[in-house]
Amino acid sequence: MELLGGWVRHARRMAPSIDRTDLEAAGLELLARYEQPHRAYHDKRHLSEVVAGVALLAEHARDLSAVMMAAWWHDAVYEIGSDDNEEASAQLATATLAGWDADPDRVLAVGELVRMTAQHAPGDHDVDGQVLSDADLAILASPKHRYAVYVTDVRREYAAVPDVAFRAGRAALLRGLLERPAIYRTPSAHERWEADARTNVEAELRDLA
Repeated sequence: MELLGGWVRHARRMAPSIDRTDLEAAGLELLARYEQPHRAYHDKRHLSEVVAGVALLAEHARDLSAVMMAAWWHDAVYEIGSDDNEEASAQLATATLAGWDADPDRVLAVGELVRMTAQHAPGDHDVDGQVLSDADLAILASPKHRYAVYVTDVRREYAAVPDVAFRAGRAALLRGLLERPAIYRTPSAHERWEADARTNVEAELRDLA
């Protein structure tokens, strides 16, 4: 499996002393989390798309393997409606990497990258955070048919939320994105995706109104 192979490759760069079999087992455990039945959008397809986005923006990363590890862990814990998903995911990532005797500074960096995905607001000098944020938001610039599936899947995840409340919350999130000077922070992502993302988000907002 190409996705798992990429996981092992970057995990070994973080923890070279760990046996490949153990790294594969850890990757399979993470994949199982993304296949939990309550996930309609934050699933293995989303993971694959974020990993692909990081690879596409790799030229901007300072520590690509740390960004890839954060991409894999960023939605490892996902309970619908919880405010603690990113924190719980970060704690899982750092505990695992520390157990593998990875470099402590890189362990902390992975945890902070995961936490950053809660708000997608990396600092001006946080190039690795910018890469992960842009990859996680790449879905916004998808072709119209993929964006429509994304919108449907997000609504399915929040099926228990009444329609009025969902529309209000979703609209607030989308308006917040549009109010930013730029949705995407890396030069490549901004050039590739900014215009399409704004078109898609504006169209969804009109549908929500």
